[in-house]
This record gives sequence, C-alpha cells and structure tokens, in this order.
Amino acid sequence: MNDRKAALKILLDIYENKAYANIALSKYFKNNSLEDTDRRFITQLVYGTVKSGDTLLWILRQYIKMPVSKVHPVIRTILRMGIYQLIYMDKVPVSAACNESVKLAKKYGHAGTVKFVNAVMRSIDRDRSRCDFAKAGNSTSYTALKYWHPEWLVNLFAAEFGMKQTEALCSFNNQDAPLSLRCNTLKTTAEQLMEYLAAKGTICERSHLCADAVICTKHPSLASMDFLENGMAIVQDESSMLVAHVMAPMPTDLIIDVCSAPGGKTTHIAALMKNKGRVIANDIHEHKLKLIEDNARRLGLDNIEIHVEDACNIGALYSKTADKVLADVPCSGFGVLRRKVDARWNKTKDEIEKLPQTQYKILESAAEAVKTGGIIVYSTCTILKRENGDVVNKFLAEHKDFKLESIDKFLPDRLRGRGDMLQLLPHIDKTDGFFIARMRRIV
Repeated sequence: MNDRKAALKILLDIYENKAYANIALSKYFKNNSLEDTDRRFITQLVYGTVKSGDTLLWILRQYIKMPVSKVHPVIRTILRMGIYQLIYMDKVPVSAACNESVKLAKKYGHAGTVKFVNAVMRSIDRDRSRCDFAKAGNSTSYTALKYWHPEWLVNLFAAEFGMKQTEALCSFNNQDAPLSLRCNTLKTTAEQLMEYLAAKGTICERSHLCADAVICTKHPSLASMDFLENGMAIVQDESSMLVAHVMAPMPTDLIIDVCSAPGGKTTHIAALMKNKGRVIANDIHEHKLKLIEDNARRLGLDNIEIHVEDACNIGALYSKTADKVLADVPCSGFGVLRRKVDARWNKTKDEIEKLPQTQYKILESAAEAVKTGGIIVYSTCTILKRENGDVVNKFLAEHKDFKLESIDKFLPDRLRGRGDMLQLLPHIDKTDGFFIARMRRIV
C-alpha cells in the first residue's frame, strides 16, 4: 500500500468512524511495517489534513457548485488530502498532488468521480485567487480560515486575549510539537537519557522549564527505541511536569490524584516520593486504568494504588485524610491544541460552557479529602480564565478554610513573579498551555 492510500485509509477511519487521529495513526503503524520516511510523510499528511479541517472544505466550496456534503465521503477525503498537499505541502510537486489524487479516485470511485477530482485539482492549481481568505468577510473569519480554527473558537480567544494575541496563539497551535520526555529519576538521569537518545540518532536538549524533562526536536520512530518499555522515560509535556513539583510530594505522604489517567502526573509524583509513601490513583473511566498500571509497571513504581471512582465522590470517601490532593480536572484542552490535531474540531461551544461547573464540583470534592495543614493543587491544560482562575477564586471565596499559596519557589526562575497562580500561554511561553494553583487547608 502506498503512502497516500494509507493516509486515505486512516483519514476515513477518523472522519467516518470518529476515531481519534493519534490512535488511528498508531494503530496503522502498529499493524504495518514502514520505513521512517514513509511514516513521517503519512503522519504529516494525516495530521495536516485533520488539523486544517474546515479550511480545506472552504477552499473546496470555492471550486464546486454542489454542496460539499453531497460529495461522496471517500472522494471528499481524497480532495481534502489533495488540497492540503497542493496548498500547504511545499515539498510535494503540484503534479504529484494532482496525479496521485486522480489515481486514488480511479481506485475508489468511477469515471465520473475521476473527472471530478481531476477538474477540481487542476482548477485550484490554475486559479488560486479563489482561495483568498479575505473573501470570507470579517477578521474573525479570515483568522479562522488562515490558522485552521473553528470561527467560534477564534471569537472565544479574541474575547479573552484580543485579536493580535489570538492570531499569535492560533499560529503557534499549528506548529509541530517536539517530543517531550520525562526522565525516570528512579532508573537514570537526564544526562544519561540524553546520551542514550543521541546514540540512537536523536537531537535533544534539556528543558528550560523542568529539570526532569528532555526535549527531542528530531528522533527516529519511538517503536525503534526501547527507552519507553524499559522505563527510562515516559512521554509527558514539560509544562505538565511542573504540577508534581508544585505539589512537593514527600516520601511519607498520602497523596490522591482524583483524575489520574493516563498516569503521567501520578507516576511523576510517585517517583518524586522515591517510590515510597502512598499514592491513590483514581479515575472514573475503568478502561483507562490499564494505562496507569502499564506506566507504573514500566517505571518500576509500586507505591501506587489504582481505584475506579467518580472524582466528585472522593471527598466523602477520604474526608480529611490526605496530605496532598491533585485535582487535574477535565478541561477544554485548549493549551495543547498543537499536540492534539483533532481537538479543535471535536469540541463544541456548549460543551465548553458546561466545563467550569464540573471542574468546580471536582475541586470541592477533592478539597474535602485534604487534612488540616494539607495541600490541594488544581491544574488544567487549558488557557481560559473561566476554567482556571475563575474556578479557583470562586472556591476560595466559598471555602475560607483554604488559602492560596505562592508557587514561585517550586518554579524555574523564568516563570517566577507572575502571581500566586501560574498560567502558561503557548504563544508566549513556547510550550503547552497550562494552569496551576496550590492551596492549603488552614482549618
């Protein structure tokens, strides 16, 4: 199977079966042996086509008379792929983008659809003036199309950050994210991990945000390296590694992670405790618990207990028993859009508006489990004030037995002095967007 045919198969799984892009891609690679060059091309084509989403459909609308919804799903996906190659993949020759799209139409369509695909692709190549996003109208529509975001999301960002910052944010979201690894300090050091990676042909550097993190800008297929399976490291965003350090876990602590899966922060906390103490890893989704188990096993951690429970019940189950509690709550994920290529298109405005209520309930329940003098850390991987500072401030206003603590002493110098709550913004901090607040029970 050639690369474009493989990409088409994966994209159809995503579009027609609602598969997650990363899972669909990983499943294909797991079942098919490919050279690194083929894997990279397929990944770029799949992720780029998914990420550019409605922009590709808007371009297609400028060149056809029928509604896009009336185009057969397979042919529509072939055209999406073809347009992405034609407009956005500079290293793909125009002839290849057009001819390979026609070949796919011949395999999956009929004579009429072959002519249709050929006509559309040639028309776009001859006259790209119809692709001018300025035709869309206002600045919000233009920004949404140019930077591949839903218009409602651009409006949401603009209301929070202003249009200039929104453009910078959306542009950053389209960059390729480097591979971020957390060194397992129970088995190796960051320096030893970097030496191992370099020997495997990886270009990497130490993180400026977290001493445990190694950032890989170029690397072979992860499947070709054994450092994940042997527990030398785990894939984790460097900004999310700050959470465990802000918690400052001690080997004698009882710590509860109320929304634990897939276990990155849980295992980081457990490792900082030197594999001592007691960490309760809780999640409502039973099918995700194996992810925590597998990560703990690979990293050599046995101080983690795994439980299935609704986070909103944690307070009642563990009332005032924990030294520290982590409430890394479900969120919109708008701080990690460059890593999750389909997330911007899978969210809805209504869904986002309901999140703060759920987040507050979880925080309130989680706080009930903290003993007097203990700590609760609230964190998200989003950048919206309504999910972050607003939730924490509401909680503090209604729970006078807790007070906000400065987290400066737990942070690298470059992040200090921003106030008691930390908000990382992707386009400013050049990393994943993340929010962290630390509170202490005083009564």
